[in-house]
Amino acid sequence: MSLFKDVQTAPPDAILSLATNYKEDTFAKKVNLGIGAYRTEEGKPWPLPSVLSAQLQVCQDPTEDKEYVPIDGKPEHKKLVQQLIFSDAEIATGNLATTQALSGTGSLQMIGQFLVNFMGCKVINMCNPTWGNHNAIFKRAGLEPKMYTYYKPETRGFDFDGMITAMNGMNSGEAILLHACAQNPTGVDPSPEQWAVIVETCKAKGLIPILDNAYQGYASGDLAKDGLSMTMFEQAGMEYFIAQSFAKNFGLYGERIGYIHVRCRSADVAKAVLSQLKILIRQAYSSPPRHGAAIVYKLLSSPELKAQWLSELKFMSDRILTMRDALRNALEARGTPGTWNHVTDQIGMFSFTGLSLAQVERMVTEFHVYMTKDGRISVAGLNPGNVDYVAECIDAVVR
Repeated sequence: MSLFKDVQTAPPDAILSLATNYKEDTFAKKVNLGIGAYRTEEGKPWPLPSVLSAQLQVCQDPTEDKEYVPIDGKPEHKKLVQQLIFSDAEIATGNLATTQALSGTGSLQMIGQFLVNFMGCKVINMCNPTWGNHNAIFKRAGLEPKMYTYYKPETRGFDFDGMITAMNGMNSGEAILLHACAQNPTGVDPSPEQWAVIVETCKAKGLIPILDNAYQGYASGDLAKDGLSMTMFEQAGMEYFIAQSFAKNFGLYGERIGYIHVRCRSADVAKAVLSQLKILIRQAYSSPPRHGAAIVYKLLSSPELKAQWLSELKFMSDRILTMRDALRNALEARGTPGTWNHVTDQIGMFSFTGLSLAQVERMVTEFHVYMTKDGRISVAGLNPGNVDYVAECIDAVVR
């Protein structure tokens, strides 16, 4: 009898299973709108040219080696990634505890463990709906996830009043997870005026903000615009966490490169916070991978490559906006029942279509358009060759 006789087979990951099923599908007009990765107009992956140039320079650098890097990443790498989020004045205070981490997922896991082990935090409040992995990440860290009102199905938009009411019912010392921009899965973000109220409510209620920054620059093509919520938290003088990922905006999906930033009250507090984050990292994976970090540093330290990267961010963002327009126009041209302005009102990689589970199942099984069960689609998966077919299929299932 096996030692593992009581181990049950886990259910497959929903999104990764979609990718597998898509790959095995032989239907000529199949469309993959499940995976959150940028695709060209031909539906192909697009390594950013600026990133490839930086990678080539890293590989040809005779001083590069494969030794372990420090637990928190190379010290010289930190300021350049901090500058994507924080003002130079804030960076100069020394109030930031910054450490390299394993992209967004790894950053969130370390933050969750820190909340439990060093802050006595028991509850994390997450928007309903949120990225499917958030719940599992924070439960694994030992936190109790609770959902707060965020999305309004009737309007397929943001339920600001519902969110503020929910926040007023939270307890001091609880954490609140916020999407810095391009909320996943809805693509629905607060306005600047609404963000101001959210920040002040966090402050008044004594909540611990965790900002998941997965799409900065990728959402609108503008780093500052996509970073507005984080700027407002900085200006409010609060203490908070940021999980920064470079998967989407650098196209470094497989390199697992990201950073944790903790804005602290003083430099002494930041030093203590960083020391304990390093202990957690040491126990989890010892030290971070060096190649992705070296690419990011090479790019950000080169004015020419950084300027090229910023233009590529704008290019990707503009193409996604174009596909939003194309999908909405195709649906409205068909007279598809319902309103479709939400397709262009939402922002970022994802659109929450409003399709029901039964409609989604038809999209996948009958029409070979792969999307998640909640009706979320990756707009980056649309292109001029498939957008009319996708609209035709949506029209059919809605009718």
